[in-house]
Amino acid sequence: MLRIALPNKGRLADDARELFTDAGLDIRARGERALTASLGDLFEAIFVRAQDIPEFVADGAADAGITGADLVAESNRDLETLADLGFGRCRLAVAATDESGIEAIGHVPQGARVATSFPRLTQAYFAAAGRTVELVPVSGAAEIAPHLGIADVIVDLVSTGSTLRVNGLHEVATILESSARMVVAGNRRRTEAMQPLDDLVAALQSVLRARCQRYLMANVPRSRLADVRRVLPGLNGPTVVDIMNSGEHVAVHAVVPASDVYRIVAQLKSLEAEGILVTRIERLMP
Repeated sequence: MLRIALPNKGRLADDARELFTDAGLDIRARGERALTASLGDLFEAIFVRAQDIPEFVADGAADAGITGADLVAESNRDLETLADLGFGRCRLAVAATDESGIEAIGHVPQGARVATSFPRLTQAYFAAAGRTVELVPVSGAAEIAPHLGIADVIVDLVSTGSTLRVNGLHEVATILESSARMVVAGNRRRTEAMQPLDDLVAALQSVLRARCQRYLMANVPRSRLADVRRVLPGLNGPTVVDIMNSGEHVAVHAVVPASDVYRIVAQLKSLEAEGILVTRIERLMP
């Protein structure tokens, strides 16, 4: 069995579990606190802290792992990204208090104290910006550090920015953009034994690809097909099917972006379309 390291808690953990379930790989554990679980017939999941997953994968304790790109970069281990899974999007940002007057990295004074749980990335970023800083390691709740007087600025993960605003902070600069990634050791040998892992990546990506698409079917007048084709380009153009005992209408099927469904349905109705059906797609392979 190939061993996959998954986050044991938090939003990344929830989203990873949902993705595997949607891909047909139910996580079957002996109990809620189990440290391992089966993933179908070919994989075993191990549940560890998200920040430890780069180490587990790089050291060979797991064949692959899912964790944030920020944690992969901070680990500085030799890892290869097989897929950007899209969820868990955030950014590692420099932030300062609203009254600090710091609006750009150049405004950060030399020798400033920076509170962060990402010391390697923080040190490298400020060094590249020509700023000498003193790191103040924290394990969480970095937003409070400036108000306690133990730091001048912070480097922390930001999603919507609401937590910063509530605590009287604002973003100064972005160090990197992050999202969930599936990673393997950079020195992984391509063998037949690893083929199931490549198949797994393809399955997960097919689920992610399908989430932002919809399958649309409608009966349209044959005389309006030229106009319908302009409304329904689909992946490779709409599929047109003759309807039994209906010479005036044909059925058109197409995969369309979920964000465009409202507009497309309205346009089809204006072209005298009938029996319009929109449904979700479980998987979509290119």
